Amino acid sequence: MTWEIAKQAIDYVLNNEQEFREESVTWDFIGGEPFLEIDLIDKICDYIKTEMYRRNHHWFNSYRFSFSTNGINYHTEKVQNFIKKNQEHLSIGITIDGTKKKHDLNRIYKGKDGKGSYDDVVKNIPLYLKQFKNAGTKVTISSPDIPYIIESVLHLYKLGIKDIHINCVFEDVWKDGDDILFEEQLLSLADVIICKGYYKNHNCSFFLETIGKPLNPKTQNTTWCGAGQMLAIDATGNFYPCMRFAGYSLRSKKPIIIGNIYDGIDKNKLRPFLTLDRITQSPKECIDCEVASGCAWCQGENYDAAETNTIYQRATAICKMHKARVRANNYYWNKLYRKLELEGEREEFEKNKCEVKPEIC
Repeated sequence: MTWEIAKQAIDYVLNNEQEFREESVTWDFIGGEPFLEIDLIDKICDYIKTEMYRRNHHWFNSYRFSFSTNGINYHTEKVQNFIKKNQEHLSIGITIDGTKKKHDLNRIYKGKDGKGSYDDVVKNIPLYLKQFKNAGTKVTISSPDIPYIIESVLHLYKLGIKDIHINCVFEDVWKDGDDILFEEQLLSLADVIICKGYYKNHNCSFFLETIGKPLNPKTQNTTWCGAGQMLAIDATGNFYPCMRFAGYSLRSKKPIIIGNIYDGIDKNKLRPFLTLDRITQSPKECIDCEVASGCAWCQGENYDAAETNTIYQRATAICKMHKARVRANNYYWNKLYRKLELEGEREEFEKNKCEVKPEIC
């Protein structure tokens, strides 16, 4: 993205307060790797702050800059100077997938004979945790990763990362028997977390009390994904309901562009996203599912996997993995509460247990 495109995108957002009425805003930088463009990002953020102040915009004291980074150049002088300048309004997530073996399965350098990035990321974790004490990480699971779930979660705990957001990919990558292996891993992980007392001050989003229950279509009919509720802007100034609808994010479908920095948002192209709910895109099996709560989906993957160019066909490749997670989740909470009852600690745990943040798409 050029500075000219970025400036015009910012001006469009700030000039249209009637369209963007939220009380707060997150300016989210994603890539690729955003910190490769730290000079441009620093200039963009300075302009955002200056313009919000100059306009007396209601976001001036209610904004954040958010980054998902691979963490490789987190320690560099320019990145560190940016962090120091903006830390009070900054959210940074470093992606580290677990052990070196698991991380390096997927996160490899281009043109370096498949060399993984783990060693270059992990050395920056102490600095990261010093600057963001309650920081977490995002872990992604696909079929080849399943055998490494337990050791990876425990490894991240050992590194000092206490808040782990972890989820299975939505794409149809799953093989026969993966759900059984997945459940076995989660059952063993549950045993360790409870036995070692990690439940007291660590989180792992695989285990949530709110999942695995039926949903009432009359009162719980919201869509899972935020596509259409955000504005995503690409390097040429095109608008998308989410970056998952940009061309480089799609396997076989055409991008869904809902406007641009020159002409603004096309409300007719945005309208289908604003009418999405759970019922309109879910098959009957999902609507009637007895363990529906917590079963996530990605609106972009729905579109990408659909038989036609529709956003109203829910992709269900994750179904068996969700059900395996629910079974392990039930085991976890039953075992934990039995332990707490026996030790007379349930009331204290209920009062002081950590708040688990919602999973990130």
